[in-house]
Amino acid sequence: MPAEVKKEIQLEIAHVLFIDIVGYSKLSVNEQHARVEDLNEVVRLSEQFRKAEAAGRLLKIPTGDGMALVFYTSPEAPAQCAVEISSALKEHRACNFGWEFTADQSAALLM
Repeated sequence: MPAEVKKEIQLEIAHVLFIDIVGYSKLSVNEQHARVEDLNEVVRLSEQFRKAEAAGRLLKIPTGDGMALVFYTSPEAPAQCAVEISSALKEHRACNFGWEFTADQSAALLM
């Protein structure tokens, strides 16, 4: 009989932030591409993203018109990241991105 191979399974808890661009399908192809690039830039500049990525504790999954960020750090990390992203988008909407947010859309960024 072959020797039994015992594999030890190590489980980890992950905390996920889902990000979606509201109204994406109504944009032209060029605008869609620009919005995704802008969003990627803002996300990459957020402190929580950089800290988790530097520690090797982040998984980024593109979803077409957004992304899922899987943090293997703390439960607060995705919430704090959402606040950082929302603040950055609000600060830059007039100058760089031209994004306009309704109150509902701003709240959706935080969820």
